[in-house]
Amino acid sequence: MHVDLRHLRTIKAIHEAGGLARAAEMLNITQSALSHQIKGLEDQAGMELFVRRTKPLRLSAAGLRMLRTADRVLPEMEALDEEFRALRSGKTGRLHIAIECHACFEWLFPVLEEFRKAWPDVDVDIRPGLAFDALPALWKEEVDVVISSDPEPIDGVSFNALFDYSPVFVASSRHPLARHAFVVAEDFRDELLITYPVERSKLDVFSQILMPARVEPRAVRQVELTAVILLLVASNRGVAVLPDWVVREVRYNSDYVTRPVTEKGMTRRLFAATRTDDIEMPYMAHFLRLARTIPVRLQREQPAGARP
Repeated sequence: MHVDLRHLRTIKAIHEAGGLARAAEMLNITQSALSHQIKGLEDQAGMELFVRRTKPLRLSAAGLRMLRTADRVLPEMEALDEEFRALRSGKTGRLHIAIECHACFEWLFPVLEEFRKAWPDVDVDIRPGLAFDALPALWKEEVDVVISSDPEPIDGVSFNALFDYSPVFVASSRHPLARHAFVVAEDFRDELLITYPVERSKLDVFSQILMPARVEPRAVRQVELTAVILLLVASNRGVAVLPDWVVREVRYNSDYVTRPVTEKGMTRRLFAATRTDDIEMPYMAHFLRLARTIPVRLQREQPAGARP
């Protein structure tokens, strides 16, 4: 038996109208067309769906069973249709973000806090991209945005520039390197380097500084939380290289020193990789706009209590 939504709407309309003429008017079809549709449906069912010669027209037991199906299915389909209309209009959707940098949480949360106010119906989630291959997951539509500093050519994927940042050397004010105006790769050779638990190729200190110079630090200690890294550095238990948006709070703390990496300093660019077809979606465009502006504003702001 083939039953489609048109049949379910017909059963419901006749039940509510109590007659063919009113039901046909509700469905915006002729009474003849409605009668033909009912006959075809009853032929498929092999039984009558209505008790004839009654006023108002009543459903048979089989018709009532179909009505129960209509009452269950039609609201679900209407809700689905409304959801699709919202998707087409860009009012709702999914924004699942994979992060390839540990420290990005520092600026991403303020971005998402602003984003949710404008797009409360968009489903937002964050997945640390360090536990899986984030870019292949983007291509397979398992995530929608990948935050990365390493763009690469992938068909159907666009790397949208967000903002520039500087990797900054951080040490205790009691550390011998605190007397240096800047640090270079060779300065790390005798140091315990504290990093996030990330493969070396995804850490600026290794990919941009140490590996090109073929310098290996005395030891490496991996720490999950930025706050703990800074605590260890302040205790002179090691040194670190962190993005400038992370160290803005400690620049004015006498327990720390921050120094450029290399004499001229170093600049890196952060990107948001998205599927190319998704860039024009209103909520995606707004997210990218916020991710370009809010982190820059945070970088420029002085922390509370900082000396001008």
